[in-house]
Order: sequence, then C-alpha cells, then structure tokens
Amino acid sequence: MPVSDRLGDYQVTIDAPRAMSHRRSPHLTDLVRHYRDRLLRESNLEQLVNLPHEALRAHVESRVARMLQDDSRLISSEDRLELVSSILDETVGYGPLQPLLADPTITEIMVNRPDEVYVEVEGQRDMVLRRDIYFDSEEHIRHVIDRIISPLGRRIDESSPMVDARLPDGSRVHAIIPPLAVDGPLLNIRRFRKRPFSLSDLEGNLTLCPQMGRFLACCVVAKLNILVSGGTGSGKTTTLNVLSSFIPHNERIVTIEDAAELRFFEQHAHVARLEARPPNVEGKGEITIRQLVRTSLRMRPNRIVVGEVRGPEALDMLQAMNTGHEGSLTTIHANSSRDAFSRLETMVLQGGLGIPIEAIRSQVIAALNIVVQQDRLVDNNRRMTAISEVLDVDAQGNILLEDVFRFKQTGITDSRRVRGFFCATGYRPRCLERMRAYGVAVDDALFDPEWRIEV
Repeated sequence: MPVSDRLGDYQVTIDAPRAMSHRRSPHLTDLVRHYRDRLLRESNLEQLVNLPHEALRAHVESRVARMLQDDSRLISSEDRLELVSSILDETVGYGPLQPLLADPTITEIMVNRPDEVYVEVEGQRDMVLRRDIYFDSEEHIRHVIDRIISPLGRRIDESSPMVDARLPDGSRVHAIIPPLAVDGPLLNIRRFRKRPFSLSDLEGNLTLCPQMGRFLACCVVAKLNILVSGGTGSGKTTTLNVLSSFIPHNERIVTIEDAAELRFFEQHAHVARLEARPPNVEGKGEITIRQLVRTSLRMRPNRIVVGEVRGPEALDMLQAMNTGHEGSLTTIHANSSRDAFSRLETMVLQGGLGIPIEAIRSQVIAALNIVVQQDRLVDNNRRMTAISEVLDVDAQGNILLEDVFRFKQTGITDSRRVRGFFCATGYRPRCLERMRAYGVAVDDALFDPEWRIEV
C-alpha cells in the first residue's frame, strides 16, 4: 500500500508558523528527501502515525540525529531544525503549505507553479506572493495534492484531471493537473475559520443589519423555505451555516454537499451528513447530488439543506420542499434574486423531462418563500443586498418578488470603501401570518421604512 494511503487518516496538528526568511538550499532539500525516505523505511509505520504530535516530533528528531551521526554529517542547529520540520511536513503534513495552514489570517491559498504561491489575507481582494513558500518541483505539488485527497477516497490523474476535496478542518480544496492545466498542477485552498460564524459575527462584519438578522431567524423557525443567492466568494455557505443554526434541535436535518463544508452540525443535535462521490478509475460508482436528494427523502428528514444546487437536482429539491420538508435551505450562484430564478428554471430543464416552463414556475413559487441575495462589493466586503419574498407570477409569466430589506450603495470613499445603508422597504411580507401561526412574534417596527443603518 502506498505510504500516502497509509498516512491518509493521520490527523495533522499544525504547529505555529515557522519563520522562513530564505529558500531552502538544494543541499538541504536533498537531505530532506533522503532522510524522509530512510525514516519511512526503517520506522514502524503503524506506530509512527499513531503517535501524538509531540511524541512524533521527538521521535523524528532523535532518529534524524542518529542518522546524521551514522553518516558523520555535520549541519548547523538551524538547518537541523528545518530538516526535522520539513520531514514532518512531508510525511504527515502538507509540505510547504503547512506554515500557511497554521496562519489563521490566511483565507485563501493559490499554487500556480512550484515557486509561485499566492495567498489572500483576511478576505482582502489583493493577493500576496509568498516568495518564502515554494515547492521543489511539479511532482512535489502532486504529492501534496495526493496527501489531501487520498483520505477522502478521491483521485486525480490524466483520465480525471480535476478534483474537489476538503481538509479535515472543512477548508475547500480544488486541484487541476495537466493536460487541463497547461503550465503544471494548480491547487487552490479556501480556508474556513475554526469557529463557525454566528449571526452576531455577520452583524459585526456589517454583512447584514440586526433587523435583517432577526427577520431571517424568524423565517427559519417558522419553517419557510429559503434560497441564498450570490456570486463566487460572496459568503453564501457562511450565511447558510448561520441560518441553519436557528433550526430547532428537536428536528432531524439531512445535509447534502459536493464536499462537506457545512459546520452547524457541531452545535446541532440531529444532523445526517451526505457527500457526493465522483466516479472511480473505471468510471463507475459516481453518486450525484440528485441521487442524494432522492435518497434523503427516505431518511425521515424534517428539513433538507443542500449546500448548492447547480444541476437537475434543482427539480428534486423543489419537489422535496413541496412535499412535507418545509424549512429547507439551499444556495445558488446568481448575480441577483431574479437571475437566481432564471438559473433554477434552466437547471430543471437540464433534467430533460420536458416540463413546460409554466409548470416549472408554479413549482418554484410553491416551493420557495424567501430569497436572500448576497454580494461581494468592490471594496471586498460582503453585504446582504436584498431579502425578498416570493409572491406569484404576473400576466407575462414572470415570477414576482417583493423586497423586504435592501442595502443601497450611495458612493465610494477616497480609500475605495463602499458607502451605503441598510433599510426596510416598508413592505410587510405575507409570511407574517405563517410566523404567527408558528408562535413566532415579529415586531412591526422591523418593516418601518424610516429607519436606516449607515455603513
């Protein structure tokens, strides 16, 4: 069995970031490879991977010191420290990426070439080239990718040159290799912080205002079906996590995702998590989101949470919402609330069932109650720009939406920060009657168009 597979289940404990002011010398790189391979040959692999992290480091330090002594090789204490740390990173960690994964301020890691690693710090749009982080070769990048995906039973090769995966902390991973990646393997890691966001965090970040937060919490408790819409990086998954945290703990939830990223299960008592599976080497064994949505209906869920709808599973999700699984939630990629419905219609049509567009729109109106639009603005801040109620279809066959809350942009400061305000439109949603029926009290002052919150 390959070493990467044997080490696949080892839970990495990430040390504090190491200071690396210069590149590792070719001589030290050769030593890392030599002693790493020798350590794996001479050590009991089963015992090695089961050691606590501190004991593992002490074991590697003693074995490396003994091997250096056997070879009559003298190196500086600084090089010896780097040698031990690099061997640990290469055997049970993620190689050169380990210092980046130890830094909680880094929110995205992008590997373009062995000597070209960019990071995004605390969600800022500007990317930083980390010249102190590098790989020895393209094969070295491939080795790290294999270390990430092998515990998940996923693969990447010429016949399947793309893969989506996740790290043990839930961070999202995407890798693509030649022939699709022209200049060599590409690796992208989107980090999630250790403690999931709460509603107070979103309010503190000015993603939404307290009035919007209270309204959405009431919508979840009253079992309204909610669609979170937004572009890439707009914070849809974060919002879905926060909304799901308001589901009562006596309800059973089934989550369905391409790669498991939702984390509200850490606080909720009754969550069954499902994850899609790509085809194997023979092109068989694929389990799609659509299949999982259908399977979830047999698992007695009170609510279904789909990480993202992006294909024919949209129809199954709408039907589930219409057949006793009220209060379900999902996300969709779209630039506006109205675009989200156009995308939903297109996804249903992809199923090839020949359903008339009028019937699809009837399904959408019956299934969805609230649409939350989230955007990433030019200053890189995420804002909930609209919360809308789904009403009906007009005479032209278009789905009618009515905004309950909005974020209005008024300008940009000299420092390129977006200025604007949150406000209520004055519209009192029809779903208030349903909320009262569920015993959820909503203050009418939330919908007063006179208040506004400047940001």
